[in-house]
Amino acid sequence: MRHITDLPALIAQLPEAQRLRFERLFDVWIESGRCLVPDAMRDWVTQRFGSVNDVETQYIVRVTNQITWEGAAFNPLRARRPLQARPPVGPSQANEPDLFADPLNMTTADVFGRAIGEHCVTTSNLARWDGQCAVLIFNEPDPFAFTADQMRDYFQTALAWATRAHEADPDARYFIWIWNGGPAGGASIPHAHAQLGLARRRHYARVEGLRRAALNYCEQHGADYFQDLLAAHADVGLGFEIDGLPGFVSLTPLRGKDTWILGRAFDDQLAGALAGALRALIERADLRTFDAAVLMPPLFGPRTEDWDRFPFIARIVDRGRPDALSSDIGALDLFAQNVIIHDPFTVHQAITGASCGPALQSAHVN
Repeated sequence: MRHITDLPALIAQLPEAQRLRFERLFDVWIESGRCLVPDAMRDWVTQRFGSVNDVETQYIVRVTNQITWEGAAFNPLRARRPLQARPPVGPSQANEPDLFADPLNMTTADVFGRAIGEHCVTTSNLARWDGQCAVLIFNEPDPFAFTADQMRDYFQTALAWATRAHEADPDARYFIWIWNGGPAGGASIPHAHAQLGLARRRHYARVEGLRRAALNYCEQHGADYFQDLLAAHADVGLGFEIDGLPGFVSLTPLRGKDTWILGRAFDDQLAGALAGALRALIERADLRTFDAAVLMPPLFGPRTEDWDRFPFIARIVDRGRPDALSSDIGALDLFAQNVIIHDPFTVHQAITGASCGPALQSAHVN
């Protein structure tokens, strides 16, 4: 079984052309950190972290994407940190009414009406984050109870809403589909729902930033950024295929288990692949709360910018323990770089259901 600490060795073993491609995308190095465990803590440390030696000498793998300047510091030992749990939900909280149980009567509608699917319905967003934004309420309230057929219906209904929103507001062209999976994932209402936005003028900032980084990469290296990104992850054993679409577990994740799937359209195939990846992470990688999104080129109107090589990107991240008192994100993640507790090779194995290959000698071993 490979681990993130094997990454420098995996890169070194690549054929020259693949190694150079990887190195123009990513900078990788291993830092060591040392501390002294006092005698009074040794039993507790052994029980919590496995061994005193693992704590007294730790290895942190830092990976930086040199095109987008996203970065991550991996140390799976941090997953064993003691975390306080939230107190049990009191009766008054547990008995809060489900505001989405009767959406046709208890939610607002867009001025151009609702899009209604077999398994979902849209409502206009009561507390708006854009001029055209909606909530896609699922008939099934449990965010972990979805099926591939339901996901396809969620996509089809979302696309119907986007089409109607664009017809009502022709300058709104830039669509995004996002899903906060549970309250710890950012959902303000526990009943499962996605959010839809259709922006004017330009795409949402992170999507536009990714497009521009990809264009700069193409101009500098004469290559497709997204295809190189996919190939570089595949070269070190982090690529996969699901429902006929390629994907990878990211080496510079926003949060743990950051999984990308590259599609050709906002369609049934991408919906099935997203559902399959989510199911694998839930069932085999202990995904207990999550965020998911689909980033895509503008769906409507003339393209005034270059989106020719921008794929439809379905993306999933883990948002930690739903019962944890502390947040899964802190100042270091917001202002420096992301600190990740999940080994991407373990996540890859969960998605594919297969071994990541034979273990390699880690770069820090003399």
